[in-house]
Amino acid sequence: MPEKVIIIGSGPAGWSAAIYAARASLEPLLFEGAITEENRLAGTLPMGQLALTTEVENYPGFPAGHLETYLDDAIDGNRRRIMAPYANRGVSGPELMELMRQQAVNFGVRVVTDDVVEVDFDNRPFKLTSLEGKIYEALSVIVATGARANYLGLPSEEQYKNRGVSACAVCDGALPRFRNKPLAVVGGGDSAVEEAEYLSKFAATVYIVHRRDELRASKIMARRAMDNPKIEILWNRTLAEVLGNDSDGVTGVRLNSTVGEDDLVLDATGVFLSVGHTPNTAFLNGKLATNEKGYITLTTKGRTYTSVEGVFAAGDVADDYYRQAITSAGSGCMAALDAERTLAAKGLL
Repeated sequence: MPEKVIIIGSGPAGWSAAIYAARASLEPLLFEGAITEENRLAGTLPMGQLALTTEVENYPGFPAGHLETYLDDAIDGNRRRIMAPYANRGVSGPELMELMRQQAVNFGVRVVTDDVVEVDFDNRPFKLTSLEGKIYEALSVIVATGARANYLGLPSEEQYKNRGVSACAVCDGALPRFRNKPLAVVGGGDSAVEEAEYLSKFAATVYIVHRRDELRASKIMARRAMDNPKIEILWNRTLAEVLGNDSDGVTGVRLNSTVGEDDLVLDATGVFLSVGHTPNTAFLNGKLATNEKGYITLTTKGRTYTSVEGVFAAGDVADDYYRQAITSAGSGCMAALDAERTLAAKGLL
């Protein structure tokens, strides 16, 4: 018998979809991803991008406070034992994801720790092939595989991730370590300027590091950056090294010149990469329509429908604009409801 719904992805969108699908008696099966070295290097291990972050201050319902007793009680003991010690703040990204996962499991969601590597959406039931070579059939599918932030690939960048190096100003910019301190944003497009503008609310100074002598951002965005007294644009520069130490994390940056000038060393407690995101859609092999950036196209406003009837998309894999945990979770709920109602309308439940 084919599954009523298979969910691919284990970030906020995937777990939210699983919770709502389970409560709707769809008996969902969720692929959380494989634990492989390839996925580790690509930043696509199970539990999504939140599992790679530290403090989460902007997810509703989790104000700063002591959650250790609740975590001990709520999460399965075998998984709780391998979690990092609680840091006596609010909630961390890994903790929030473990809580979502446990909530889904509590409702009976079946979890497969494997990747989907091939899909056949030509006929229903749809067929999904896993990394282990198993074939699964489903009457509906929710794709919630997210998008991964692009990094430059510097060893020092990897060394200080979550200790001053970030790819999301909205997620991390208001944290205490960045307040009233100099920060650097690497990039030159609209996203980089938006990140710099946001960070300027908290930082002492924000340096935009751009490899050219003109921003790629739209003229209005470029003007905002140049008019902001807290933003300084460093032209013809690239990030060569993130500077720091074990106790403080990031303390500065070393910048190369693209026009032959000497290297420039600046104090900074944070480095924000704004060089784009890559949606995790390669496994689809073109079976769903995507936009020019590779994100899955939603075909109906206010719905999670894709170009294939019965296949839905939720979270960052279909969102190149907001890219927040709360919006991903909301769209996961929508996808589950869309799947339920579509199956019911076709008499498949």
